[in-house]
Amino acid sequence: MDIRRNLPLLMTICFLSQMGGFMILPLFPLFIEEFGLSGWMMGVIFALFYVGKVIGGVPAAAIYKKLGGKKALILMLILLAVCMGGFALSTAAVLFGLLRLLQGLASTGLTVVVRSIIGDEGNVDNRGLYNGYISSSEGGGMVLGPVISGWLALHWPLSVPFLLVTVCCLMAVVAAMGMKTTAQARATHESGSTLSDHLLEDHSAVVKQKPLDNSAHSVPSTDEVVEPTTSDSHPHTTVSTAPPLSSTTSDALHTQAADTALSNQALNSTMSGPTARLTQRQQLVGYGTVHFLEMSAYAVFLTYFALYAAHIMHWDPFATSLAFTVSGISTLAAAPFVGYLSDRMGDRLLLCMLGMFLIGIEVVVFLSTSSHLWVYVGMLIGGVGGACYMDSFFAHIGDHIPDESRSSVIGKIVSAAEIGSIVSPLVAALLMEVGSLYSVFVFNLVLIAVAIVVQAVMRSRYRLKEG
Repeated sequence: MDIRRNLPLLMTICFLSQMGGFMILPLFPLFIEEFGLSGWMMGVIFALFYVGKVIGGVPAAAIYKKLGGKKALILMLILLAVCMGGFALSTAAVLFGLLRLLQGLASTGLTVVVRSIIGDEGNVDNRGLYNGYISSSEGGGMVLGPVISGWLALHWPLSVPFLLVTVCCLMAVVAAMGMKTTAQARATHESGSTLSDHLLEDHSAVVKQKPLDNSAHSVPSTDEVVEPTTSDSHPHTTVSTAPPLSSTTSDALHTQAADTALSNQALNSTMSGPTARLTQRQQLVGYGTVHFLEMSAYAVFLTYFALYAAHIMHWDPFATSLAFTVSGISTLAAAPFVGYLSDRMGDRLLLCMLGMFLIGIEVVVFLSTSSHLWVYVGMLIGGVGGACYMDSFFAHIGDHIPDESRSSVIGKIVSAAEIGSIVSPLVAALLMEVGSLYSVFVFNLVLIAVAIVVQAVMRSRYRLKEG
């Protein structure tokens, strides 16, 4: 897959899908009135979305490996379109919950496929930058989604925003269909080189028809000396059928073969070096723990910040929505620069730790003051932190996980992390019952601190192995 050509299409897909997700986010309070749902039933529907995200990662990775990135993207986007259209037509809470479950499956699947494409088609020098572009496009969707849906809900029936999101998903399907796969690129290249191949064959035939000099001191023709054949047991071994060469020539060829073997061995050692520092199981446990903690903290923030703003800071809904918009703008602007910095520095885990630290500053700020200006500044800082973490985290996985298992590992990490999205809001709810909303975000800070510690331990292991 031509990643440079397809990157704008991937960015378009992520922008449209993320915008759709954040368009429906502010509408759930209205759905409580529409369906007459209790608070507990609404909580179950929220949980079903995250359940879908938990179980969706591994199947998405398998689909990606089976069908390829393009077909997997189209499948996930069509499923999202079906869910959004179903929301607009739904009249029962059971159907609504089922659609939320499927939405979670497709949402995680989309993340796995997109990040796997970047990991497989990028390299150490550009994965951070490309992941930055993806995060930036998602940040743009986070900015526009709530604004558009909020305005539509004021002037149009509740089903209209969902229908608009359905259209956005179908537009993303069209973008995915426009992506060029590796097979297509290879076919184009081969069709362009057919003529030159025939010319080479004709030239070879002409050379073979030339009369040979039978002089005893003549140099043998290249076509006579070596006839390359492939051995079954050694597919890269060239078998010579020529007469024995002189001692000097033979020594030179042995020396050249030895140098080539050493060069290939050094190259293979360099390429496999990152994966040899930690076992794949250790990497999976480490990455899964970090992302579990990060997603747990993020779920607590999404679930309880609006309540904290209303009951503790006494903000109105518009001011709360504006805080999300500021964070989205910050992520949108910072992600490409952070991705570029990640590629240039090479120390991606350090940027992951910095990102989590900046997110912690965001929480500390709104726990310390209710000033709109200062909280918005904190959201600005937290948006940069989110870009630092997401860009560097998935780029780091791309650097250190072998190609054949990368998509599977990403799928397992994303799915395991979504368990935190289910568990952490429930733990926060218990803390709110026995304590207060303030204790909920103290719990949030603890999650962030533990994530930083785990990343620090992993980074020290990598640096120790390098030393």
